[in-house]
Amino acid sequence: MKLKILPDNITIEVAAGMNLLDALSQVQIALDNSCGGEGICGQCRVQIREGGIEAEQGPRQSNEEYEQGWRQACLATLSADVAIFIPEDSRLEREVIYQRIAPSGQYLTDAQIARLNPGWQFDPPLKKYFVELPIPTLKDNISDLDRLLRELRKHHGLRKVSVDFPILPNLPELLRQDHFRVTATVAEVKGEEGSQSPRRRPKLIRVEPGDTRSRHYSFAVDIGTTTISGQILDLNKKKPLATQTQYNAQVRHGADVISRIVYAGSRPDGLATLQRLVVETINHVLAEAVKKSKIQLDNISHLSAAGNTTMTHLLLGLNPRWLRMQPYTPAMNQAPPVRAKDLGIKVGPWAHLYTFPSVASYVGGDIVAGVLAAGIYKRSPLTLYIDIGTNGEIVLGNRDWMLTASCSAGPAFEGGGIKHGMHAGPGAIERFTLDRRTGEARVATIGHHPALGLCGSGMINTAAELLRAGVIDPNGKVNLHCGSPLVREGEDGPEVVIAPAGQTASGQDITLTDLDLDNLLRAKAAMYAGYHTLLQHVGLNFEAVQEVLIAGAFGNYLDIENAITIGLLPDLDRNRFKFIGNGSLLGARLVSLSNALLDDAEHAARLMTNVELSDNPIFMDQYMAALFLPHTDQKLFPGIARRIQENRGESAAPGVHP
Repeated sequence: MKLKILPDNITIEVAAGMNLLDALSQVQIALDNSCGGEGICGQCRVQIREGGIEAEQGPRQSNEEYEQGWRQACLATLSADVAIFIPEDSRLEREVIYQRIAPSGQYLTDAQIARLNPGWQFDPPLKKYFVELPIPTLKDNISDLDRLLRELRKHHGLRKVSVDFPILPNLPELLRQDHFRVTATVAEVKGEEGSQSPRRRPKLIRVEPGDTRSRHYSFAVDIGTTTISGQILDLNKKKPLATQTQYNAQVRHGADVISRIVYAGSRPDGLATLQRLVVETINHVLAEAVKKSKIQLDNISHLSAAGNTTMTHLLLGLNPRWLRMQPYTPAMNQAPPVRAKDLGIKVGPWAHLYTFPSVASYVGGDIVAGVLAAGIYKRSPLTLYIDIGTNGEIVLGNRDWMLTASCSAGPAFEGGGIKHGMHAGPGAIERFTLDRRTGEARVATIGHHPALGLCGSGMINTAAELLRAGVIDPNGKVNLHCGSPLVREGEDGPEVVIAPAGQTASGQDITLTDLDLDNLLRAKAAMYAGYHTLLQHVGLNFEAVQEVLIAGAFGNYLDIENAITIGLLPDLDRNRFKFIGNGSLLGARLVSLSNALLDDAEHAARLMTNVELSDNPIFMDQYMAALFLPHTDQKLFPGIARRIQENRGESAAPGVHP
């Protein structure tokens, strides 16, 4: 049977009884479905144009939409030839290209971050050595391998060099190809002394004819739940040549790690499917970065990857099912280096992949990489490190101690669980302002495209503006009696019209409902309660925090003032907040440039003590207290409380009562 996809104008053959979401994934069309295909989020909407699809009405679908032919792809079964239309707001963009520097706060450059991590030196874990070997004679007829090792010892001081077996079959031909002039790639690998007193020894992993020292590259990658970012690094020039970012293809099977753990464990081929998808994404990111940097793929000799515990397990093909079951035990915290090619990554057989150590089931190598990049483990200021996302991670501490925790904030910060939510991409509303004199609302979208929906940062900015104007109350409820023409009773209860149909790409109103606000409230409460819990764990308060480091792609879009207004961030001196961008990718880059930092990453992980929040009574008390805008304890947000009162005392919009 045939499935026609519009407006792509693609027709594919599909099997009867196939799920529509699965069928679309075969042609690399990924739909937004933060619930992992459970039918809950309602974001994978398609419209039937010809033929029919067997599909029940989704829980977030109106009767009118269903009658107009709108269906949720995850609930649809193909039973006959059909043509469907996929709107833009249902799609995930293939490539994420929109980067924002936070409009407030201090953004750290790479040079500043290098100063945060004092004392590190450029000493890459892979080095290239050019040697000209004496041609064999009857008097000097030792083996080719011994000849090479002898010259490496004689001219470069390399002793007790171990050898990677795969180089041996072609070694005789390689040596003679350029008259015994070769370049040897040598890796520094751990010996057998044990992890507490590691000692690195040289290992010969590749031999190339001629002098190839100028072609010496590494690939660093951040394996995020939503996106995967990679950088080609020039190990001679000590700098990145190209950066590429793309949505993680696993998103078609769920927006969060729990959905993917369930998918991996509930289907016979679930783990293999997710492993294949993450490797496919890495290969695409790698290929595009190689093209941008204008190098040859086979000149990459080293890979480093940072990801949360679940993403690391899935990349390595390890079953993550026990991560979500008490007592929450990962298969491993520190995996040994593995041949990248054995995982399916399209590099030469000599290239090994180093993955960052994890701390616990939900505090992974991405956070360890960020702590490494920011140098928290080396410095004395008490630092609060925050990576805000679906699975928000927090670190509190300094060079003497570090506590860490993971907060299941849910998908709201990624646009999930929101009626008109979407990932940060073209057309996403990122800024909302309300003119209190005229009552007019204005929105700004990413790329200045017609509005498609609200991304996570747009939700925060919009909620903060509505709170200041009195359109929503401190309980996070739409105030139907505020008098604003933007407020109305909708199908899902009270709602605020953020962008009217005439200004949107879909031709429908984009609204913010009480249910949306409740999801945002719970997400921000989980994060704030996490900070509070770690501080109480050591008998400290927020004033003791000397700096707040905000990491992750989401931080690039975050407005500090608005985040504090809704209680997502503590009400501290704004100069204490700093953005470090993608700390996970930066950490992965640094270990490609410094052998010592490879060991430092393991030291930092050992220094971090995980505080489990799932059954923590302090966390639950703080969570309930934070289910308020900005917080039930106004003394924690004195500046915000005062500003809201001042704003509401100004002349309100026509019909809007302060």
